[in-house]
Amino acid sequence: MDEADVKRVLVIGDGGWGTTLALQLCRNGIDTVLWSAFPEQAEELTRTRENKRFLPGVELPESLICTADPFGAADGVDLALSVVPTQYVRQVAERFEDALPGKLPLVTASKGLEIETFRTPSQILAQVLGKRSICVLTGPTHAEEVGRGLPASVVAASKDADLARRVQGALNSDTFRVYTHSDPIGAELGGALKNVIAIAAGISDGLELGDNAKAALLTRGMVEMARFGISQGARAETFFGLAGIGDLITTCCSQHSRNRRVGEEIGRGASLEEVLARMEMVAEGVWTTKALFGPEAATGSLKLPIAEQVHAVLFEGKDPREAVLDLMRREPSGEMDDLTQAMRKGSR
Repeated sequence: MDEADVKRVLVIGDGGWGTTLALQLCRNGIDTVLWSAFPEQAEELTRTRENKRFLPGVELPESLICTADPFGAADGVDLALSVVPTQYVRQVAERFEDALPGKLPLVTASKGLEIETFRTPSQILAQVLGKRSICVLTGPTHAEEVGRGLPASVVAASKDADLARRVQGALNSDTFRVYTHSDPIGAELGGALKNVIAIAAGISDGLELGDNAKAALLTRGMVEMARFGISQGARAETFFGLAGIGDLITTCCSQHSRNRRVGEEIGRGASLEEVLARMEMVAEGVWTTKALFGPEAATGSLKLPIAEQVHAVLFEGKDPREAVLDLMRREPSGEMDDLTQAMRKGSR
């Protein structure tokens, strides 16, 4: 199919990023439906033309249809975007099981791992909605900026090259550059794992450890992400592009980053429970960290020293300063030894 075949799109999820992607599609002249899980929220979006809860101050065009009806939302669409927090992807997908046509291609823009199953969002969608073409849309983006029309770049990653090009054609614009990519596993894992490292970066900020420590943390975190990705069948180079290092930099340094903010408050002495109670939106890194060390985790003997310390701080009550000391006291090694070994194993 040609990119021009994308004429009507369904965006599932009315959070900040879902609303922003719906705006981007409308700006490109594509008929767009935004689905909300709550009828009262869909009515408010239609009436006020603003997502006051998740994207305040950004006007929604009159052409954007907002609804809470799965069947009405899916009627006549030729592409669907799932933009739901990862821990809710399964139950939302089940609501669309009978509404979405069997061959309708899907795009997932969720970032994380399901705690109970260790599955990525695309794997959850495939399990619930059946085998179909799926594209992963990810990269260094904050809804607060993209929604206002500030420039950003993402990747559309899929084994189906035609679908990746269609997604690119539907979303690409003068302010939103979309690259195609052929490693959806790596792209999806990059988007999940960078949130864990962002919590560590926030802890570093909260402890006021300085720029040197944070630079080292991001660099070693990038290596840790790549090693894990390779172990799951991803390509190493994916983690050194927009889906990996690009997203990592944004999430670890931005004032908009929920995951960094969680870490920063914990570094300053707050408990995880206190931090989450004050948050309106979901910090995916908390639950991805839990999934990495859950009963279904596929990490095996792979060492994830930064993620391990984040888990200990979040869920085992470890003092953040002690976690930093344990990272610094590890056995000295060559900088790239572990990554080189992982790449060799991955190429076999």
